[in-house]
Amino acid sequence: MRQIHYQEIVDRVKELCQEANYDLGQDVIQAFEQAVQTESSDIGKGVLTQLIENANIASENRVPMCQDTGVSVFIVKLGQDCHIAGGSLYQAINEGVKQGYEEGYLRYSIVDDPLSRKNTGDNTPAVIHIELTEGDKLEIQMTAKGGGAENMSALKMLTPSDGLEGVKNFILDTVKHAGPNACPPLVVGIGIGGNFESCAYLAKKSLFKPVGERHREREIAQLEEELIQSINALGIGPQGLGGNTTTLDVKIETAPCHIAALPVAVNLNCHASRHKHLVI
Repeated sequence: MRQIHYQEIVDRVKELCQEANYDLGQDVIQAFEQAVQTESSDIGKGVLTQLIENANIASENRVPMCQDTGVSVFIVKLGQDCHIAGGSLYQAINEGVKQGYEEGYLRYSIVDDPLSRKNTGDNTPAVIHIELTEGDKLEIQMTAKGGGAENMSALKMLTPSDGLEGVKNFILDTVKHAGPNACPPLVVGIGIGGNFESCAYLAKKSLFKPVGERHREREIAQLEEELIQSINALGIGPQGLGGNTTTLDVKIETAPCHIAALPVAVNLNCHASRHKHLVI
């Protein structure tokens, strides 16, 4: 049984929170650069150029790329031969978030109750999903998920008779309804199948994949590419100012579901697609 100490997790999570908010991934930067070459709107080209400049300034000066430094969301793969010593995994992650946001001068975005709305003052609790895997490694994926795009996300319990066309129509309607409010160009995460709660998790999980990476199954990869074209044809454009770059990428994850169900979830991510990864 391999032991990983509580404090090591705290320290590494603290770094992840700051890196996610300061350093936009090269996958997203490259997508911006490619979009500048293909964007039909001069205003859209200008917005994309500014987004690249903004990302560079944030990284060079170690400041957040957006004032909304987000909900800290973690997908953790815990090896069954790995033991956390000195405290619990949940405690370690939340303490890392607390220290990372405080020391990094990142905005606190979490309220302790959805109705009373009192800020917790340290951006905790984080949203933590733990998957038990083989081996003795601890893999942590983190994203700082902004509120604007999250608010425009949606889930619908379709029926099998709605079919693929119903799935595509719901996805396009969700993006249309979001318009400029989700801060495009977007990364669109889609979950198809599972049940009510697992479908939403599939959509969220899909957003952790690098921009530009296609699904492992050919038919799903083709559907991703078709949806990219359909979404960009909506004309919403960068920051909703018009153009043909409404999405940088579409990600799909699927799962088995009940014979009477066809759940679909659409989790939108703004242009600041902040995802970081580490293995201990």
